[in-house]
Amino acid sequence: MVKQHQIEGYDQFSEFMKNFANTDGEVYVYFSGSKLPSGISWCPDCIKAKPIVEEALKLAKPNSHFIVVDVGSREIWKDRNCPFRTDPKTRLLVIPTLIRWGHPQKLEGEQCEKPELVEMLFTDEE
Repeated sequence: MVKQHQIEGYDQFSEFMKNFANTDGEVYVYFSGSKLPSGISWCPDCIKAKPIVEEALKLAKPNSHFIVVDVGSREIWKDRNCPFRTDPKTRLLVIPTLIRWGHPQKLEGEQCEKPELVEMLFTDEE
């Protein structure tokens, strides 16, 4: 079964990812807008992509890790100096973004709403 993790903010993300330097299995990281008190993301595109990503995740190898990272409030995300934008390991341009960690595969924005692309990211051998 895919191990799922929920992370809030850049500092927690940076610390958490140190655990995955030499892990077995694939690591997928999904960046999304943080949740409002209602439990729903402030990001409309993230809301649209979420069910598609969750459905395709069923195709990932059982020893994989799926890490959902809430990047912060809309104000934090829109700041050009947001560390998720400036960190060379993430360099996010848009949310949602789905990355196969340690590999070049990355889906951004509306690509995360296309089931065939998301499924390919979770099942592609290389």
